[in-house]
Amino acid sequence: MNTTSKIALVTGGSRGLGKNMALSLAKKGINVILTYHSQKDEALKVASEIEAIGQNAAVLQLDSGNVSSFNDFFLQVKAILKDTFNADGFDFLINNAGIGINAPIADTTEEQFDTLVNIHFKGVYFLTQQALPVIKDGGRIINLSSGLARFTMPGYSAYAAMKGAIETLSRYQALELGKRGIAVNIVAPGAIETDFGGGVVRDNEHINKHIAGITALGRVGLPDDIGGVVAFLCTDEARWINGQRIEVSGGINL
Repeated sequence: MNTTSKIALVTGGSRGLGKNMALSLAKKGINVILTYHSQKDEALKVASEIEAIGQNAAVLQLDSGNVSSFNDFFLQVKAILKDTFNADGFDFLINNAGIGINAPIADTTEEQFDTLVNIHFKGVYFLTQQALPVIKDGGRIINLSSGLARFTMPGYSAYAAMKGAIETLSRYQALELGKRGIAVNIVAPGAIETDFGGGVVRDNEHINKHIAGITALGRVGLPDDIGGVVAFLCTDEARWINGQRIEVSGGINL
């Protein structure tokens, strides 16, 4: 196992896009700490795949919407950095963890709204804040947004609003953390075939065909379309990209 490589912390790395990001980072020679919410077995499988690539991996449980748990989480991160990676910090923070809730404005409940705020905005804000003493100078932060922050589809008003907030936050992070050499960018996937939002894009043939029809490259996105972009942003070649929103959607709704 490679304990001398740079280290990425990927939230929500047990499945879907997060899994692909974790594996793509490993293929770039980067060690990975990945978090899961409830699917520990799936996370351990991803860690095994990373180790098979030749990189080191560790797995931690995280409720990304529970800010009160973050202090204990980072105590665990510091312990793993020391014990597993022989390091005192990590290089890349990938704020990926998320859920999808589809509900019209008229029907969205306060509970649904608060859940989205806590996971997609408040959680990202304060997880990043608590990561600042542990992330190394010259590192990178990548926040996940969505194509839905640029274009609209019915039922995603609350979700997309949180992603719009993340895009604004990312520019402020890029400005304030620039003095430490930390670059902050946004990756905004389009519609992707995963189990996100109950797998609606992957499993609903009508929706899948509709999205393919409004996408310039003529198909719905796949996890493999996203992970490599995140990994690239963690390479030296991407060192001068900062404060940018990179939409990875195949050209949807151009």
